Amino acid sequence: MMKFNKVTAILIVIFLASIALISMPLWEGDRETQFTEQSPVPVYGYKIINIYPHDKAAYTQGLVYDGQNLYESTGLYGNSTVRQVELETGKIQQSYSMPVEYFGEGMTIWKNRLIQLTWKSMRGFVYNKSDFKQIRDFYYEREGWGITSDGLRLIMSDGSDTLYFVNPDTFTGDGSIRVKESGKPVSNLNELEYINGSILANVYFENKVAIISPETGAVTGWIDLQGLTAREKNLSKVDVLNGIAYNPKNGTLLVTGKLWPELFEIEIQREGRPVHL
Repeated sequence: MMKFNKVTAILIVIFLASIALISMPLWEGDRETQFTEQSPVPVYGYKIINIYPHDKAAYTQGLVYDGQNLYESTGLYGNSTVRQVELETGKIQQSYSMPVEYFGEGMTIWKNRLIQLTWKSMRGFVYNKSDFKQIRDFYYEREGWGITSDGLRLIMSDGSDTLYFVNPDTFTGDGSIRVKESGKPVSNLNELEYINGSILANVYFENKVAIISPETGAVTGWIDLQGLTAREKNLSKVDVLNGIAYNPKNGTLLVTGKLWPELFEIEIQREGRPVHL
């Protein structure tokens, strides 16, 4: 019989524990995150409420929900679209294909209109929400990434650590804020959603969403969604997390990613309890 000394036994226990941790599934809800202890602000988990089909050919850039229909802006040159999607089935109810020279980016609803950005063309478009007929265009001085509205102004991102406020009638600038966590800039701000006094922002290449004060630019919390990304990568070849919409009826978020085959309705949680943003 092989004998082990105490040091060997301890090393074996550590090795087996490491294997067990590595093999744990990453997409379960109600979980605290790897960066909880490192972050000076609260880090929230989630619970999956519903999983809906999503077009896995959609390079999602913008996502917005009006309580009845889901609207989505997709990117890539020659494949950029504006879509109205049935949430429960993922069925495309109507679609507009952008000219091939434009790379579609973020989109938001303003009154009865859809406002969409483009990436490097520095040109945005305004459509009737009902039939996607183009009403007008407008220009801006930087790259277009994400866009949302606080009910008074448009809020835009350009991939930096700065968010820009824009007059929705004249499309002229109305100030800006720099986004920081404990004094450190948070860059790569992408898709945006305004919810009850806070701005939510996807961080490009990250599996987390920043919760931002529109008054100060301070990050007041993080939502860790890395488990959703791990699940999608297990199902298909996918790109990054991107796309946030709010369902005010349920107080839940609708989230997806570029080329993801699924769209998730999630409840934000902290220590197993629901958190309403």
